[in-house]
Amino acid sequence: MPLTLKKVRPDAKGRIVLGALTEGVSSYTITKDHGRIILEPNVEIPASEKWLWENKTALQQVTNGLKDSAASRTKSRGSFAKFMDDEE
Repeated sequence: MPLTLKKVRPDAKGRIVLGALTEGVSSYTITKDHGRIILEPNVEIPASEKWLWENKTALQQVTNGLKDSAASRTKSRGSFAKFMDDEE
């Protein structure tokens, strides 16, 4: 059964204020199903990071690395600054 957070009323122009419910959301996809209006929250990513979300192997490796880091299962290998390309 869906969780009802609160009831809201549209203003004179038909707008509804969602307030804090929109935190971290950049847009919504609106669908209508059986008389219900459904808002699906969306979060956009930079185009330069799109490849990671499309590459499941790389995404899993990054996810595992973040989990290992959070659990202190990593070793410091020092600075990699000398490998940086200053042209980017």
